[in-house]
Amino acid sequence: MKNFYMKSLKIGNLTARLPIIQGGMGIGVSLNNLASAVANEGGIGVISAAGIGFNEPDFAVNYIEANIRALKKEIKKAREKTKGIIGVNIMVALSNFTDMVKTAIDEGIDIIFSGAGLPLSLPKFLNGTTNTKIVPIVSSGRAANLIAKKWFQKYNYAPDAVVVEGPMAGGHLGYSPDEVSNPTYSLEKIVKNVIDEMKSYEDASGKAIPVIAAGGIYTGEDIYRFLSLGASGVQMATRFVATDECDASTEFKNAYINCEKDDIDIIKSPVGMPGRAIINQFLESVKAGEKKPYKCLYHCITPCDYKKSPYCIARALINAQKGFLKNGFAFAGANAFRIDKIISVKELIKTLINEYVAASQKNGIIE
Repeated sequence: MKNFYMKSLKIGNLTARLPIIQGGMGIGVSLNNLASAVANEGGIGVISAAGIGFNEPDFAVNYIEANIRALKKEIKKAREKTKGIIGVNIMVALSNFTDMVKTAIDEGIDIIFSGAGLPLSLPKFLNGTTNTKIVPIVSSGRAANLIAKKWFQKYNYAPDAVVVEGPMAGGHLGYSPDEVSNPTYSLEKIVKNVIDEMKSYEDASGKAIPVIAAGGIYTGEDIYRFLSLGASGVQMATRFVATDECDASTEFKNAYINCEKDDIDIIKSPVGMPGRAIINQFLESVKAGEKKPYKCLYHCITPCDYKKSPYCIARALINAQKGFLKNGFAFAGANAFRIDKIISVKELIKTLINEYVAASQKNGIIE
């Protein structure tokens, strides 16, 4: 076999040796440890800003400052561990969205990935800097066009890349429950739509806008398939949970290892969006109508109607991250049931490359 490697991923003046972005996973599932490990292997590691200050002693009483402090710490720790590319995922729906964006840019983060809403004002925070790239996460060609049009008209700025997240992703989804199982919304179709939508903005701006496929991508063969469709790279989150370096507890990782296909389902989240999670006793009790008494301390997600919510999603996710799954649950992608053991990020990347090579050979690309 000829010496072969996946093609690199270029986002502006940044070049990742591998076209793999590790998806951001809050609360505390992807922090500096996982992100730096992925970056060291040639991919793009991503820290999630959602509830990032949960381990700070004043998190409950000083929410904004605790999160700013924690984000600075995580970026600094990641920088100490890698010379690779580090990004931060900042959801538009976060009540502290602006603070997180400003902090990430001040700390010189390489890339900001932003979804769970339309990041229409994101370019204004750059203040002329070209060090930080900004990448919206979308669920349709229409959303990608809307964001790009707004950025270009108001800020004369085209997206540095676009992540297209399909309905097989874990966590909160940008789809209605009916759309999640509708073939019309398959990732393959949406990726092609977004690529087509970005062509005019590439021409107008004079820069490449790589499109990244995300949501349900699990194997190196999947990577090969989406690159063959025209995507410049992929984003993978679920596959990185059961790694030694993932920042979540062993109990959290074991929830992935021990789940069956039927255990993964769509839930109605307190934040008003459908989400994909591993169904456990906690979620079963919520579905049965039980309420988990709490006082909202964080006001972390703007659309969350906490007065009517049966539980605090921030507290549930923090509990799960720490391993207390009786009082919480794990979000997960549709393929989480395929994970059967915890391995290192290095071993996972090697597996993905080998699978990619096998797919290439199968299709006659390499001998």
